Amino acid sequence: MHKLSAGILLYRRRYGMLEVFLVHPGGPYWKTKDLGAWSIPKGEYNTGEDPISAARREFQEETGFVPTVGELNSLSEIKLSSGKVVTAWAVEGDCDANAIRSNMFSMEWPPKSGKMQEIPEVDRAAWFTLSEANEKIHPAQREFLIRLAAIINTGRAENHESN
Repeated sequence: MHKLSAGILLYRRRYGMLEVFLVHPGGPYWKTKDLGAWSIPKGEYNTGEDPISAARREFQEETGFVPTVGELNSLSEIKLSSGKVVTAWAVEGDCDANAIRSNMFSMEWPPKSGKMQEIPEVDRAAWFTLSEANEKIHPAQREFLIRLAAIINTGRAENHESN
């Protein structure tokens, strides 16, 4: 069975430009990576669990914010090369990217050292224009940006809470 992940792509209109909210993964592996490393706030959920609830939970765990403004618009799903299936929704809203509070996880670092460290799941967040986000976001997630632009450009930001 493939792993399942759900997330929310928060967007806003600022100074006439569409911006999206992305997060950067924490930990030593990602510390120096930038282009292609950013992601929508997302996380895994179990078969049978409501993916929208999981997306909201993961957004809050990774950012400290509850995305309550606006209606959820389905961005459908993408399948990663690993086989993981990521389902996402877009919602218009706003938050202070500099005020995120991410949950922590334990990992052995350096590898094989026997030393466990507490590391934030997300180490920073930022707002990007679509063109900036296209460079920053993990390549497998670029399709979500394309789908968001299509929704915004056709003016059909309707409520589509399910696939």
